[in-house]
Amino acid sequence: MAHSPTKKTTHTAVSAPGKVLLAGGYLVLDRAHTGLVFGLSARIHVIVQEATTAEGAEPLTVVKSPQFIDAEWRYATAVLGDGKGVAVRQVESPSTSRNPFVETTLTYTLSYLLTTGLTALPSLTITILADNDYYSQPTTSPSPSLPPSSLPTTPFTTFPTPLSSAHKTGLGSSAALTTALTTSLLHFLLPLPPSPALTHNLSQSCHCAAQGKVGSGFDVAAAVYGTCLYRRFSPSLLGSISDAKGPGSEGFVGRLRSVVEDEGGRWDTEVEKGVAIPKGYALVMCDVDCGSQTVGMVKSVLAWRAAEVEDARRIWTSLQSANEELARALSAGEEAEISAAFTAIRGLIREMGDKSGVPIEPPAQTALLDALDKVEGVVGGVVPGAGGHDAVALLVREGGGTLERVEKMLEEWSKKGEGRVRLLGVKGEMEGVRVEGRFDYGKWIE
Repeated sequence: MAHSPTKKTTHTAVSAPGKVLLAGGYLVLDRAHTGLVFGLSARIHVIVQEATTAEGAEPLTVVKSPQFIDAEWRYATAVLGDGKGVAVRQVESPSTSRNPFVETTLTYTLSYLLTTGLTALPSLTITILADNDYYSQPTTSPSPSLPPSSLPTTPFTTFPTPLSSAHKTGLGSSAALTTALTTSLLHFLLPLPPSPALTHNLSQSCHCAAQGKVGSGFDVAAAVYGTCLYRRFSPSLLGSISDAKGPGSEGFVGRLRSVVEDEGGRWDTEVEKGVAIPKGYALVMCDVDCGSQTVGMVKSVLAWRAAEVEDARRIWTSLQSANEELARALSAGEEAEISAAFTAIRGLIREMGDKSGVPIEPPAQTALLDALDKVEGVVGGVVPGAGGHDAVALLVREGGGTLERVEKMLEEWSKKGEGRVRLLGVKGEMEGVRVEGRFDYGKWIE
């Protein structure tokens, strides 16, 4: 059924969570293995509103990220013939830089919507807001240990910098942004809400195209579904809409629809929702103000795996077993077994790092995690994801002053010159992308 972009609602607001890959770094790249990924309370919010343009003018979409300096992009949109999709062209904007995740998501999502009966491209105003913990701040952000009265009244801080200069804390902002933007456009422009599977498939397509490669997709899966045990999709799934077969190529819209709606039943992603943080515990993150070159690390580990097949298979098989034991122990709430699983995982990660020559758990992080393990109420922790110097994840007992003790220890650690480390005001949570029905965005939207 044909439909126009006009909706009764004045705006649609959607938020998607960040992520932490607690277990399964590197393994999650291979369909033979899984990754244990947790959604986080830090969210990216996207608010879509219909805008007006002069009669006869081409549709214009204005995308704003008002927490940052000059973070506004303007795009003219037009339907291409021969099923080539929608052309999204950046026009004169306050920001001269490109925003590939926004631009690509607009291109793919609007192109898909052409297949659903969308009769005219709308003019839109889109506002993007990021919870404070996505970016390192000049001063320590409030931690989860503080009482509600001392927390800021808004989760959105103004940063005195262009977006390109902001220091990310590695919580998965690009996947959360892509998922929230995709979902908000679908909800705003479709007559009925999309299914989670459709949202997932389109978000994965957008995210892979924007980053120029087919990743494992665990970050997008967490943004859509929340905390889960994840097995990746086969990379070949996106071959029909990649590179020369992408937007602007004849028949792209039909191929995109086939992928997004899974017409051939080829999506083999597995998302298991049984894993949870035990009652009385919290998953928290520490930001270490020193980033890692993840791409180079991944290439080096995979090169080692290809060269040392048997040794790599032994370590990866052992890691898979340890990761599964961690997931089981978390779901059962068995503290001693959780702690033992963290210890086993860390040992295997260090062995893989030593043999591949990649600092997955560098000596500085080993010292930090060992010190944190001695803090009363800390059950265990790891260097998450691909590892490196930029973060640690901890499972802690809630209450009893645990977080205050962790903060004190980190403060002393930083003073000793061991590196600036802070406890982020973010916790693990179960929920994925959601429509924000009652969130008050106040001054941030017109």
